[in-house]
Amino acid sequence: MANRVGDSGRRVTRRTTFLSPVLNVVVWSTPSRGGLFQRPTDASLPELFQPTWDAMRPCRRSPLNQQRQRRGSVLIFTLFIIVVFLGMLALAIDLGYLMITRTEAQRTADAAAMAAAWELIHPGSLFGAPEYGAIANARNRATEYGQYNPLASRATTIDPNFGNYLSGDVVMGTLPTLTSTNMSFGDPSSYNAVTVRARRTASRHQEIALFFAPILGIRTAGMEAEATAALLRNIGGFRLEGPDAKNLDILPFALDEETWEDLLARRTSDQWSWDPDTETIRSGGDGIYEVNLYPQGTGSPGNRGTVDIGSNNNSTNDIARQILHGVSHSDLEYHGGKLEFDQYGKLMLNGDTGISAGVKDELASIRGKPRIIPIFRKVEGPGNNAMYTIVKFVGVRIMDVKLTGSMNTKRVIVQPAIVLTHGALPAPPGEQKSHYVYTRPILVK
Repeated sequence: MANRVGDSGRRVTRRTTFLSPVLNVVVWSTPSRGGLFQRPTDASLPELFQPTWDAMRPCRRSPLNQQRQRRGSVLIFTLFIIVVFLGMLALAIDLGYLMITRTEAQRTADAAAMAAAWELIHPGSLFGAPEYGAIANARNRATEYGQYNPLASRATTIDPNFGNYLSGDVVMGTLPTLTSTNMSFGDPSSYNAVTVRARRTASRHQEIALFFAPILGIRTAGMEAEATAALLRNIGGFRLEGPDAKNLDILPFALDEETWEDLLARRTSDQWSWDPDTETIRSGGDGIYEVNLYPQGTGSPGNRGTVDIGSNNNSTNDIARQILHGVSHSDLEYHGGKLEFDQYGKLMLNGDTGISAGVKDELASIRGKPRIIPIFRKVEGPGNNAMYTIVKFVGVRIMDVKLTGSMNTKRVIVQPAIVLTHGALPAPPGEQKSHYVYTRPILVK
C-alpha cells in the first residue's frame, strides 16, 4: 500500500487488496483517519461465513422496547419479593401463635399441678379417712383446672389417669426432697408430688390448627407442656434461713408416743369440736379425737412435759414467748441452727416433767390455732434434768386449757390439726417422722 500525489496536489489512497485464504480483506489508509482500518466486505466473505457475520452485527433496539423490557423485569422481581415477604409474615404469625399457645399450655400445666398438690393435704385424714381419697381428689382437681384454662381457645382436656401410667396426663408419686428428680411410686400413702401434662398432639386431644402454614403443607402442630408440684409431708426437722426468717409455730411441750398412737387409733375421747367455717370451739364431739397434753399420774416420772428449745434453762418468760410467737432463729442457734433428727431418727432435748401454770394465759390465747408439738419415745432423768428422746413432729390444735385447781382437773386438751409450716427439712425415706405437718406446695419442675 502506498500514497501518491494526484494532479490536483492532493494525497490519494491507493488501495491494495490482500486475499486471505479465509477472508478477502480490504486495507486502506486516508489522511483524515491517520491509520489503517480493515473490514471484511460482504461480497468478499465466503458463503460459509455470511450467516455468522450477520449474527455478529449489533442489534439496535428502539428506546420504547428497552423501557418495556426493564418494566417487565422490575415487575417479576417485585412479585418475587412480595411472595417471599408474605411467606415470612405467615411464618411469623404462625410461630407467634404457637409461642402464645405454648405459654398457655405451660400456664395450664402449672395451675393444674399446683391445684392437685394442694389436694394431697388431706383434712379427711383427721377423721381416719385413707389417703386414697386425697389421691383421687388430686387427679380430679387437675382435670378441673384444665377446663378452667383454655389452650388455643379450647378447654384443655387433662385425663385423670387413675391407673397412674407414666405416660398419662396426671402422674403421682413420691419425691424424697423438693430438689429430687426421680419420683418413686411404691407407697401411695407417701405421695407428695404431682406431674401434669397439658397437651394437644395427634394422639392426644387433637393438634393445633395453623393459619398460613397450610400454604406450605403444614396444617397442624402439636403442643405439650409439663409441670411438677410437690410438698413435704414427711418432715425430719426445721431450720430458719437467717435471723429475719419467720418464727416456727412449734410449742415447747412434748407428748409421749404411746398416747399419740392411741389417739390415731381412736382409742381416746372426742369431747370437743372445731368449726372451720366460724373458726370457733364448742363442746361435743366432731369425729376428731383428743388427748390431754398435761402430765397424767401414770407412774412415769417423765410422762409429758416441757422441752427446752433453745437454752437448757429456758425460763417461764422464754416458754411464754415461744407459745405466742414461735421458735426463733436465736433459739435454734443453741441446737446448731436447726432441729433435726440424727441418723437414727432421734433428737435429744433437755426438759422439765410438767407444764407451768405461769403460761396458762398464753396457752388459752392460742386456742384453735394450729401448732406443732414434738413426740417423745423415752425420757430419762427427773425434774429439770429430764432428757427427752424426740422421734416425731405432729400437728395439733389446743381446744381447752385449765392449769389451776386439783391435779386431776388440770388439762391442756389438743386434737390433731393440719399445720402448714416453713423451714422444714425432709426426713430420710423409710419411717414416717411427722403427722399432719406439711409445707406449702411449690413448683419443682
